[in-house]
Amino acid sequence: MPDSIMYQEDAYVVLETNQPEEIMSAEELLEKLKGMLQNYPDEVPRELSKFDTVEEQAKHLMETGCELNVGEGQYLQWYVIRLEK
Repeated sequence: MPDSIMYQEDAYVVLETNQPEEIMSAEELLEKLKGMLQNYPDEVPRELSKFDTVEEQAKHLMETGCELNVGEGQYLQWYVIRLEK
């Protein structure tokens, strides 16, 4: 059985088009995703349409995905990292 520590996240490394990589907390990433979903409504994945609010959409995306395409040649990617060993 996997150790529960494998499912704990400390932070996220976030990669965005033409930006340096950034380390974000879960709260910061959630805010970033909410902003992206609001700013790029045409790029919102269909699977998120079942959620009533942008908050719910962003939370589901953060927990189940790792990339959001925000236009041709543009992207936002995030990966869970642990800051301590």
